[in-house]
Amino acid sequence: MTREGRCAYVARAQRWCVRLAACVLVLSCAVQAQDQAPELPSGSVAKQGVRFARQGVAAANPLAVEAGYAMLRQGGSAIDAAIAAQLVLGLVEPQSSGLGGGAFIVMHDARTGRARSYDGRETAPAAAKPTRFIAPDGLPMKFHDAVVGGRAVGVPGTVALLAEVHRKHGRLPWRTLFGPAIALARQGFPVSPRLHMQLAGERFLKNDPVSRAYFYTPEGAPWPVGHALKNPDYAKTLIAIRDGGAAAFYTGDIASDIVRVARAQSHASDLTEADFAAYRVIERTPVCTRYRGLRVCGMPPPSSGGIAVAQMLAFLERFPMAAWGPGSLDAVHVFAEAGRLAFADRNRYVADPDFVAVPRGLLDHDYLERRAAQIDLARSMGRAEPGTPPGAQVAFAPDATVEVSGTSHLSVVDRYGNAVAMTTTIEDQFGARVMVRGFLLNNELTDFSFVPEEGGRPVANRIEAGKRPRSSIAPTLVYDRRGKPIIVTGSPGGSAIINYVAKSIVALVDWGLTPQQAADLPNFGSRNGPTELERGTSLVSLKPELEQRGHTVSVIDFTSGLHILQRIDGARGGPWRGGADPRREGIVLGD
Repeated sequence: MTREGRCAYVARAQRWCVRLAACVLVLSCAVQAQDQAPELPSGSVAKQGVRFARQGVAAANPLAVEAGYAMLRQGGSAIDAAIAAQLVLGLVEPQSSGLGGGAFIVMHDARTGRARSYDGRETAPAAAKPTRFIAPDGLPMKFHDAVVGGRAVGVPGTVALLAEVHRKHGRLPWRTLFGPAIALARQGFPVSPRLHMQLAGERFLKNDPVSRAYFYTPEGAPWPVGHALKNPDYAKTLIAIRDGGAAAFYTGDIASDIVRVARAQSHASDLTEADFAAYRVIERTPVCTRYRGLRVCGMPPPSSGGIAVAQMLAFLERFPMAAWGPGSLDAVHVFAEAGRLAFADRNRYVADPDFVAVPRGLLDHDYLERRAAQIDLARSMGRAEPGTPPGAQVAFAPDATVEVSGTSHLSVVDRYGNAVAMTTTIEDQFGARVMVRGFLLNNELTDFSFVPEEGGRPVANRIEAGKRPRSSIAPTLVYDRRGKPIIVTGSPGGSAIINYVAKSIVALVDWGLTPQQAADLPNFGSRNGPTELERGTSLVSLKPELEQRGHTVSVIDFTSGLHILQRIDGARGGPWRGGADPRREGIVLGD
């Protein structure tokens, strides 16, 4: 990219920062919510839906969207755009994703006409033992004692995933995709209101000298909104991967530095360079089911997202969601009950399928009918018990692992008919709070159960050497009756991702909302605990009536980040329309 091009990127970024700076006015109470929403809420900014004819990108930061869109305009594929956008997200939204984390992709491959899914989840080191997060007193460690430092760092999968999907589905040269991110890292990008707020509310990042020097002023204050933050180390890392491919990340100096730094932490890692060299991306068969006659395809295990969303939709299909409408008492009640049933099964049965036999019967029609029959319109079930699906061979114990939301999502469609839903993560806000070569390391191993067994029964999601931790990530495609992709959706948000994505599909299919209206819709649901309603929204008024039906109601901040694309054939202004979650800084661009 030329110097003029780099300056243009920065100038556009400055304009976006000015437009988003109003968010800062509503952030003063956000720090109080850290325990409820580890990636802090940053207010809400109204967004306008976008229409386009053939290709477009929706993601959580305008600079990342511009990078992806630039690849589409050069004739690139949806995968090319996703890669360029991800490389920029890792720079401008480092609290959520990056080279030090992992990702899942569900995509429509226009060449073969089918859905495909790619698992770039982090893996546990070969030395990992099931008691990794058990304290000396024999009890599970406190969450942030486990997170901060090297103990929770898994082998990152993002770089390998990007290289693998580019090899199979890319059109532009690999090196071209790195241009925008390298330019921004060298020239500097403006600190966004959301990043500034996250830094202001962060308790642990300053303990890492490298992170402190990068993210904070010499006096220890977070860099102000609009400050041009340069990251030459990130640029050097990107250049190494650009020139040497994924091998430059998984062998040689980069892998060596990650291992060295992670092992030098007070909570030391046991990662080795051999763990990095052994990492592999896995192409898996998507989870595909039907809802209202449409085909819905999501991410299979080790993510629980595809199965749980499919279960929820199967339960909801029994009820007149369209007639009830958004925000109605009956719709919220039934949606929460569906979530209880799905989360009960998820917590017992779903884990890395290379280590655990996940029952195929979780999506058996008769089984789902029996489960759905437990939903009573008049009364909440309170807490659902897991079922016994066909094919369940092991009596696993339930697992209530905390899953937090240092995550981002992007949706892309291209002129060739491909569609990509990619959800990408470093797990907690700022991951392990350890920075190496310009990027943060993940704390993904805390997505495993801290307790390996309960009541003498093993937990499916216990830590084992080489295993991938369970996730709730749910990148999702919806197909019409002709087999054409018509919805591309997904969100960050920890375990609440499942509810966010199910909500987006119900909003589009049952309630006829636009993608922007679906993203704007207040969040609600249950994760087999209380019924949760989004703070500061109209849904809070339903609390007394829900309590009359037996719900325990919790009003919380819901930091979703839905980025949705939808095809409407014959629509004026172009068949595609897109929406970006008002709770984040994202936009949609397309033509």
